[in-house]
Amino acid sequence: MKTFKILTIIGVLVFIFFSFNSFVQEEWKVPEKYVNMKNPTDPKVDLKIGKSLYSKHCKSCHGKEGYGDGTKADEVEGDLGDFSSEEFQAQTDGEIFYKTTFGRDDMPEYTKKMPDDEDRWLIVNYMRTLAE
Repeated sequence: MKTFKILTIIGVLVFIFFSFNSFVQEEWKVPEKYVNMKNPTDPKVDLKIGKSLYSKHCKSCHGKEGYGDGTKADEVEGDLGDFSSEEFQAQTDGEIFYKTTFGRDDMPEYTKKMPDDEDRWLIVNYMRTLAE
């Protein structure tokens, strides 16, 4: 009987451990090539286009101000991030471009919806304006 109780406790602890780990999002590893990539666009030019593209492709999940509170946010698993945060803004343009381009998990890949790299760079420029 004592062995059964011990095995039950171990089973419950293992279940709790794996349940907790399913809520923890893995760190997003960006290849060095992208970390050091320079944004080829002028952040002051075509900002309206970047805002328009953000509204069309990003706002429904990430929200108007980039807080991760868009109309579809509740349908997405994982952390949508806060584009106004210091942590987000500390990323290089290349890191943001990589994440916007290739996505992961519920974040879709945008190479088909937006095949022009420049469009995604313009979104990066707009996302920079969402800093607090």
